[in-house]
Amino acid sequence: MATVEVTFTPLPVHVRTARLVATAVARRSGVAESLLDEVRLAVGEACSRAVEAHLRHCPEQPIRVELTDNGEQFEVVVTDAVPEAADGNGAGSRDTSDGHDSSFAMLDGEVPLQLPAGVGLAVIAGLADDVRIASAGPGTSVTMTWKRRAG
Repeated sequence: MATVEVTFTPLPVHVRTARLVATAVARRSGVAESLLDEVRLAVGEACSRAVEAHLRHCPEQPIRVELTDNGEQFEVVVTDAVPEAADGNGAGSRDTSDGHDSSFAMLDGEVPLQLPAGVGLAVIAGLADDVRIASAGPGTSVTMTWKRRAG
């Protein structure tokens, strides 16, 4: 079982790097070419959620991404360090007080766009074969897996 671990400073610009690394590791692990866009999008969404939460609650703490190939499936775990109490909504939730999900989409030089609550996790769930959200120490982990399929 090969694992690659990446930690990065919670800045939106680093989400792109995490997506690129995830795609490269997935390709090298033998994930079907037809699934690489799903990996890239899901990892980007999970990392964007973590960055937004870190910027509000613990900007000095890094975000961790673990990419594992166990031969039968490819797994990505994105772990934040935001205490559940700081978030106020339970593990995996990143809802703001106005009922909007804090996941964001950036358009060149524009302010982050707020999405309806739950959209980020729904997107991830639609892209990965399996998604699990759990407490991880003081923070939350989002685990996404893709089974091997013919391309």
